[in-house]
Amino acid sequence: MEITADIVKQLRDATGAGMMDCKKALVKAEGDFAQAEKILKEMGLAAVAKRSGRATNNGSVFILIEKEKAVILELVCETDFVARNKDFIALGNQLCKDVLVNGYTAVVPELELKVKELISTIKENMSLKRFQTIDIPANGFVSQYIHGEGSLGVMVLLTAGDPNVFASDRLKEFANDCALHVAAFNPLFLSSNDVDAAYVKEQTEIFTAQTLSLGKPEKVVPGIVQGKLSKHYSEVCLMQQPFVKDDSQSVEKVLAAISKEVGTPVSIKQFLFYKVGVEN
Repeated sequence: MEITADIVKQLRDATGAGMMDCKKALVKAEGDFAQAEKILKEMGLAAVAKRSGRATNNGSVFILIEKEKAVILELVCETDFVARNKDFIALGNQLCKDVLVNGYTAVVPELELKVKELISTIKENMSLKRFQTIDIPANGFVSQYIHGEGSLGVMVLLTAGDPNVFASDRLKEFANDCALHVAAFNPLFLSSNDVDAAYVKEQTEIFTAQTLSLGKPEKVVPGIVQGKLSKHYSEVCLMQQPFVKDDSQSVEKVLAAISKEVGTPVSIKQFLFYKVGVEN
């Protein structure tokens, strides 16, 4: 397979590694992008992190939370000027309402038509890129965070044994802090228990290759790899990450303390993170 400059640049954008290192990795992987990325990670030339498909789109993230359901939605356009346009913002808010009222689970022609109508007025291409909804149980509460003018948005679903505690300022503050935390650290998983087997396998292979390259005896490699995995989980799993307002404690420990303080079990059940131009 021919290794083009374009695919080398794509690998560089995805990993942050140098152009020549990216080319060498692609040659070794015979053009397989995912394998080349893994090779760079094993060589320590790329951060071990979630792959993101970066785009050049402008736009905004919109959030609407109702009593039983919430939605987060990304509407993209060509320029940041249009992203700040009042009609563009009104459209994003209207699309959120349409999704919740009609129970849409995917982009449908009815939603696309409204986008096309605004395109004909503003004369700039735009599209409803994606959206996701959260069902809010009777004992649930959804907090949100929108950064700046909508470049990034987060929703976090929490539940409590006694839902009345969500009326307290203390728990509202914690819920808001959780949304802020997700926005700041963009975890990949809720907890280490939620990490899928394929991801664990890939990271184990990467850490094993890194450890062996240091000349460590094979008998100590599994222990070192396990330690690296545990440290990695503290970087990519929400519950194991250092809490944004107190990095001496994990989110999990702060949550346990909050539960004791309010007198009922409180749990973080789900989070959604959207950033304009970045596929999670």
